[in-house]
Amino acid sequence: MNEERHGQPEMLLFLSLLIICVPLEGHTSPITCYNDQGDAVDWFYLYKLPKQHGGKAPYQGEMYLLMDKGSEGWTTGKGTVNDTTGALGRTVGQLYSQGKNTEVAYILYNDQRPPKDFGDRWVDSSGRSGGHTKGVVLLDKNQGFWLVHSTPHFPAVRQAGQYYYPDTGVPYGQNFICVTYPLDRFQTIGEQLQINQPNVYDCDVPESLASLVPALAAVCAKKHPSGHIFPHVKPVSNRSVILTSKDGTNFISFAKGASFDNDLYHSWVAPSLQSDLLVQFWVRSTGILPSDCSLGWKVLDITLIHPGQTFTFKASQDHSKWAVSPKAAGSGAGGGWVCVGDINRNQAEEKRGGGTVCLQDPVVWKAYQTAALECEACAGGTIQC
Repeated sequence: MNEERHGQPEMLLFLSLLIICVPLEGHTSPITCYNDQGDAVDWFYLYKLPKQHGGKAPYQGEMYLLMDKGSEGWTTGKGTVNDTTGALGRTVGQLYSQGKNTEVAYILYNDQRPPKDFGDRWVDSSGRSGGHTKGVVLLDKNQGFWLVHSTPHFPAVRQAGQYYYPDTGVPYGQNFICVTYPLDRFQTIGEQLQINQPNVYDCDVPESLASLVPALAAVCAKKHPSGHIFPHVKPVSNRSVILTSKDGTNFISFAKGASFDNDLYHSWVAPSLQSDLLVQFWVRSTGILPSDCSLGWKVLDITLIHPGQTFTFKASQDHSKWAVSPKAAGSGAGGGWVCVGDINRNQAEEKRGGGTVCLQDPVVWKAYQTAALECEACAGGTIQC
């Protein structure tokens, strides 16, 4: 009898530990942006550095800088952009770890889709048609993330089964902004994407989520707000909206369509933010728009870059699309802004959809502002940014 009484507390302790150690059926981690340590974060910026010509450092072209909420500036990525345990790999890798989860929606879009390794059933027109846009949307019934980036052929379709970074994205610099949003922001994100007219190459918005985010479902179905598909909807050429992250950070999303027919930065973003802008974009294309000071705001093309005290490289080595105010917030009208997007300053892309996501944050601003070393002056020639 005594032995039986002594055994009861031990059995209760064992059962308690068993309940704690065995995960509840159906429990999954939240869909969110992750940092290099595997912590869920409200947002992050990632700058993949270009390959150094003649450099002997390991992992040439795969090293990156990272900055998330609470950072004091750029920190060196703990591995490479190809690592599944890094911020980019952990975040995008959630797409491939969901299995046959019918409670998850996703949209992959890129004007340069990945190689056709898995058939053509997800293929939309790409190249010079549709928006010059690149991004990933992944969410469930609670929350998700929107990743805007500049890397061609990224990421792989879900059918690929695993995360990897494409070799074609290695030679040049690339930029990423990931923001974690609650569910109710994704209808607005879907509306922004409809304006952008993205080239969607893989997507799924299950019925359980389609009624909650019909705009995303329409993007997945490749429907745009045009007269022949939605006769009651007047086509929208451009729209800016405030998107509040899960933890309360306010971002501004600028989205333009083909009918906008003008430069995103000079004709719209700079006047809207009431700020001059230094703009980095892909200069290895025809019809590049020169620096422009004609509307009262100076929009200068960056020519030389030095992010995070790493190494200096030319704009021609950087495929990123970002813009930064030359002056801090509080130093006159506007100021202190950083915008990361997916469209360039050239004549052809005035007539294509695209956009940028902007934030006014002193730490993020300093990280990008100090990265811009030299710019093209409006009168020609090179000046210090």
